[in-house]
Amino acid sequence: MDIVLVALSLFLMVLGILGSFLPVLPGPLTSWFGFLVLYFSNGIDISLPFLIITLFIALLIWLLDYIIPAIGTKRFGGSRSGMIGTTLGLIVGILSPIPFGIIIGPFVGAIIGELLHQNDMQRATKAAFGSFMGFITSTFLKFIVAVIYFGFFIVKVFDHSGPWW
Repeated sequence: MDIVLVALSLFLMVLGILGSFLPVLPGPLTSWFGFLVLYFSNGIDISLPFLIITLFIALLIWLLDYIIPAIGTKRFGGSRSGMIGTTLGLIVGILSPIPFGIIIGPFVGAIIGELLHQNDMQRATKAAFGSFMGFITSTFLKFIVAVIYFGFFIVKVFDHSGPWW
């Protein structure tokens, strides 16, 4: 049974890293569920304080994921349309076969969203840049936390005194 739990936990950890880039998955929170699955295995020691602290961090990052792009957008004079355009551009960028689509898509989407909101290219570009920077900052933060959680996963699974299998 422990092998199944470790495999499921690994799947959730990898999904959490991918979720750092995909807007439909809460990356670090998904990774945290990997820790929760490991908690129920018999051979791997995950303490309750560890689970609580990592849950708090995952929830904080999840909350900041909504706040940081809004701050970036507002700081550069953007609108809600720019934020929506950023998200839609990300989805198109991920699905399109162009190189660096995950970076180009949100920026172009933000410009289109801002142009629909305000018909001034210079202001729309500035606001799109703010929206894009907020998105990049938030994504980077989620990715770093998910990778750190994956590192903890590796340590918990492979660094112990006895075999878990």
